[in-house]
Order: sequence, then C-alpha cells, then structure tokens
Amino acid sequence: MKDMLYYTEVTSPIGPLTLFSSHKGLMAVKFANAEEAVPLFNIWALKVRGADFELEESASALKEAMKQLNEYFNGERKDFSITYDLEGTPFQKAVWEALIDVPYGKTASYKEIAASAGSEKAVRAVGNANNKNPIPIMIPCHRIIGSNGALVGYGGGMNKKIYLLEMEKEQMKLQLETK
Repeated sequence: MKDMLYYTEVTSPIGPLTLFSSHKGLMAVKFANAEEAVPLFNIWALKVRGADFELEESASALKEAMKQLNEYFNGERKDFSITYDLEGTPFQKAVWEALIDVPYGKTASYKEIAASAGSEKAVRAVGNANNKNPIPIMIPCHRIIGSNGALVGYGGGMNKKIYLLEMEKEQMKLQLETK
C-alpha cells in the first residue's frame, strides 16, 4: 500500500509557497509555486522514501498549516503548533529543534545554534543543516545571522529573509506600542 503525501499551493506576501505533508505531519514548505515545487519534491521523496508513495493535491489535508501561516503573515501568530514529519540526520533534527527555540522577532548566531544543538564548534555544520531545513518560516531559519550580526544566506533569497525579519520586528514594535 502506497503512503499518501499531499501538497497545496498558497499565496503569501513573499510569493507562492507550496506545502507538503504526510499523514504524520508537515514535511516541507517550498518557496515556489506547485508547478515548480512538485517535481523537486518528488525527486527528494524518492530518495528518502523510495517509490512507495503517491502525491495528491489536497488543500484540506494542509488546512491547519495554511491557517497558521496566514495568521503568521497577518501578525496574529508568533509560534506554530504544527506536527512535523521531518527527514534528516540526528544532528540536522537537533539544529531544527534549536531553530524553533529562537523567539519571534529575535535572532541568534550560527554559533549559538551550534551550542544549542550540542556541538559548539559545528558552526559550518549548523549552516548546512540550516540550508537543508525543509520547513522554512515555521522552523525559523530566517532568524539565524552571522556572529558579527550580518545577515547571511537564505534558501529563499535574502529579500525574503529581510522581509520576514522586518515583519517580525515591526509586529513586536506594534505590540509594545499597544501595551
């Protein structure tokens, strides 16, 4: 019996996003429309899951993820409560867990994430794990910066990283003003 995987495309202020999930949870968020993202996801899924899956478009299967992303972009959500179905090494998963702990509107350095993931000297490995983060935005790799405070690399492009950081900073400022 084939494992069912689902996808849907959503619009966002940073362009189209395509979401992918299994029955276990959200697997990926891609910075692309479905036409571009689905073939790449299929290649990845074949590598990690083998040929025993079927991919089907289903907005209803991804309804909660879509709702939470919409709330995030509207400034109504700071943390996500989605179940993930992550494929990665134990170190990558430790890095992704450390990314989730970086608070909304704040940043952390690669070195700080390396320490949180249990390997203070693994700064480059953290960069590689960050780059392989399958669920950007929700697992907030955009909040990771260089030790000198410089904005460095982002899989979705620096314009998206800057937008997300500025949006969060603005929402935090608005929240403080209304208190």
